[in-house]
Amino acid sequence: PAVEEVLAQFGWALLLLCSALYLLVKFLKRRPRGGSEEPAPEPGEGVVEALEAARRRMQEELDSRAAQYREKMRQQEEQKRRQKIESWENMQTGRSCRETRSSQVGGGPLGGQGGGSC
Repeated sequence: PAVEEVLAQFGWALLLLCSALYLLVKFLKRRPRGGSEEPAPEPGEGVVEALEAARRRMQEELDSRAAQYREKMRQQEEQKRRQKIESWENMQTGRSCRETRSSQVGGGPLGGQGGGSC
């Protein structure tokens, strides 16, 4: 199930990443090498580094999304807690939820601020 979830969420990103890596490797193979005195790198060395860098970027993105989601959930829980506290306080004072909502909006039908026909 975990692999399916990753593919469902990041399938297009993985496809694009693999395509970009393929094109990068193809480009690097075509590029002529100058007479450098350094020993030639092993064939898969650059690909492994590119894959590691891509994996790190994807992990950082996933971590940031998870942090944003946790913050959003924390804010929602805080809002629910505040509403419960307000509802409890209203119950203790004998007011109903409708009374508090209509007074917050700007008065109810008996508020006297409407332009009635009487």
